[in-house]
Amino acid sequence: MMATQYSSDQAAPRRYNDQREKLTEYFDSTARKAWIDLTSDAKVSGIRATVRAGRDAMREQLLGWLPEDLRRNNLLDAGCGTGSLSVEAARRGAVVTAIDVAQGLVDIARERAPSFLGHGRIDWRTGDMLDPALGTFDHVVAMDSLIHYTLPDMVWALAALTQRCTGSIVFTFAPYTPLLGAMNNVGKFFPRSDRSPAIVPIAEDALRAELAGFDGWEVRRSGRISSGFYKSHGMELVKR
Repeated sequence: MMATQYSSDQAAPRRYNDQREKLTEYFDSTARKAWIDLTSDAKVSGIRATVRAGRDAMREQLLGWLPEDLRRNNLLDAGCGTGSLSVEAARRGAVVTAIDVAQGLVDIARERAPSFLGHGRIDWRTGDMLDPALGTFDHVVAMDSLIHYTLPDMVWALAALTQRCTGSIVFTFAPYTPLLGAMNNVGKFFPRSDRSPAIVPIAEDALRAELAGFDGWEVRRSGRISSGFYKSHGMELVKR
């Protein structure tokens, strides 16, 4: 199986653009309050508490795959949400471009960010994480920002990011299991207005086969986090 091909002047697939628009609407309206609570110290339900714990563990895993000293490194937080990972990377000295499709979440991230970040700094932006105008980075992090895309679109997006990264890309995907696959299929029977943008389960073997076709890149570390309703798999792509 060959990886999706990408060139810097290739237009984004229509599916990618359509899904990005749905995510923008969802996270800026229906889900805004829930995500503000989930990513704060606010009391949440038992189910959401497991999701919060899982996200915290995944964030620590991905940060652990980055250099401890990020001074003089440019980092893209692709899908920064309310900014927790961006702040931690900046505290290590990184110059972070933190971008998300949801203006409301970026506003919260900017408000929450400490005024002093040591040697690091953060440029908060709203828009498409794949915008070539963002420039080139030493490292890219895409935590739970690709989980709503199909395998071809996820691979296309990762290929696009390799064009603007000189070091490593750490990202997550929703690992396919029979249970997640069944839940995803059942969800398609509900009216679209009654459900959030679907999380698309991805088979790890199929993803690895696609990534094997990335010229000059290889998968290094990989690790799964399972905490109640939060099930996510982290993977590290490194430039050879």
